[in-house]
Amino acid sequence: MKTLYIMLLSGILFSQVGQAQTFSLEELEAAFLQNNYMLIASRFQVNQADAEIVQEKLWDNPTLSISEVNLWSNRTSEQFARLFGNYGRTQQFAIDLEQLIETAGKRKKRVAIRSLEKNNAVFEYEEVMRELRKDLRQAYNELYVISNDLGKLQESVTVFANLSETFKRQAASQNISKADWLRVQSELVTMEKEQVDLQAELIEAIGVIQALTSMPDLSIQQLSFADMSQRINRSVPLDTRAMAFENNLGIKKQQNQLLIADKELELELANRKPDLTVGINYDRGGNIMQDFFGLGVSMDLPIFNRNKGNIKVAQYQIEEQRANRSAIEIALDTRLTSLTAQLVQYRQTLDRWSALDVGAESKMLENYHKNMLSKQITLLEFIDFTQAWRASYQSMLEIQKNYLNTYEELQFVVGNDF
Repeated sequence: MKTLYIMLLSGILFSQVGQAQTFSLEELEAAFLQNNYMLIASRFQVNQADAEIVQEKLWDNPTLSISEVNLWSNRTSEQFARLFGNYGRTQQFAIDLEQLIETAGKRKKRVAIRSLEKNNAVFEYEEVMRELRKDLRQAYNELYVISNDLGKLQESVTVFANLSETFKRQAASQNISKADWLRVQSELVTMEKEQVDLQAELIEAIGVIQALTSMPDLSIQQLSFADMSQRINRSVPLDTRAMAFENNLGIKKQQNQLLIADKELELELANRKPDLTVGINYDRGGNIMQDFFGLGVSMDLPIFNRNKGNIKVAQYQIEEQRANRSAIEIALDTRLTSLTAQLVQYRQTLDRWSALDVGAESKMLENYHKNMLSKQITLLEFIDFTQAWRASYQSMLEIQKNYLNTYEELQFVVGNDF
């Protein structure tokens, strides 16, 4: 009964569902870019950076102050002109309006820093996007391997399920030994267990794609692997190192940090120059004139604080960012060398295996089955061939998956698809 259930489940899994819409990898990526909530949240960070630039461009608000307002008068008060009606003959007050004017282009320098910080937000968004897209592609590769592995495993399960029923009847009739039937049954149980494990891996991989594309109802039947042969046969460009040093997100982010550090130094140098505060004031009854209008300007005297400490900090930050860039470049070179070497090995192995005829091997399984039933070969020889045939097919699928996943890892490190 258990065998029948697994066979039925696998049959449903790999049956052609004409009514269901199919999705290629490109269509899955389009859904991912449109619907993934992590990407949407990351886009808001870019919008926030834009808003910070707008805010930094604004001038400081002027300061309005009202003072010297008397609530009553005494005997020494002078008589002024009325403000309105009969009120105001003894009313005194002063109004001051002040505006801070920054010197040495400090505001423009802060705007430049905010613009570079926006670049960081853009790079963060791109990094999240590329990381998640790599996960999507690798899950897609995983599903391709699992679906093919399950399909071939089902061939063996079907053969051994039929063989188990035949041997069971013959063992009951004492035409063969019960040990042979138990040996077939044992092999079938092992395959069924492997089938269940693969089903669990399939559910996990399809769950990753469902989460990344926000398509919770997506099933394996809806995935199209028509272009997998073309993807497996892709080769690595010769100029990957030049591409990586131009497009790698780590390099871009570090270069941007170095530019920010340069702008921070420019700002700290500008902060040595004092800002001006320009004011205009009106004084009613508090001066030699009854209505006094005056202008004023104030500034700090840079005697004790010339911003030396902050300038030194900014200079050290530049040196730190330069050292970080060198470290990132060395790590990038090492990673590129490792990934390229792995891909060369996988490519050589796949090229050697390209002549394998999987269909012919499936036909040979049938022939071995017939030869075993006609007692031209022994049961152990048949089982040995089945195990070897399955192991070789799994090895080929594993190398294909490793090549595809490593290829995606290299594209992520380079920062560009090729």
